[in-house]
Amino acid sequence: MEIILFVGIQAAGKSTFYQRQFFDTHLRLNLDMLRTRHRERTLLRACLQTQQRLVIDNTSPSIAERAAYIGPARDAGFRVVGYFFEPDPHGCAARNKNRARQIPPAGLFGTLKRLERPTLAEGFDALYRVVLEASGEFVVSVYDG
Repeated sequence: MEIILFVGIQAAGKSTFYQRQFFDTHLRLNLDMLRTRHRERTLLRACLQTQQRLVIDNTSPSIAERAAYIGPARDAGFRVVGYFFEPDPHGCAARNKNRARQIPPAGLFGTLKRLERPTLAEGFDALYRVVLEASGEFVVSVYDG
């Protein structure tokens, strides 16, 4: 039983990373698709109850926002793994321009301002740092927080 929690600003490559790394093994919860926190909480509870592996594909920039996933997952006996997408504001802004549903620049940079780097002390069993290279490849390394 495992929950993966992505942390990073919009257009950092989180959804693409999910598709490449976890599509075949983990269910994806994403507010862009679900549209409401109520739907997200309902599906999260269902995944925890049925012991379904899942990825939270949201920005989750603050400790408080991450705690809403980490606490229930730990209570359900899940291993909690975080992937921190290293901020690249200019790259994200450029990629955002190519998205079907663009985020206003104020939203993108607002998330960057609120971004708190994750730490193991939050309840993660493991943390990884993800860097999106200009080539489109992801470089993943252990992150100590």
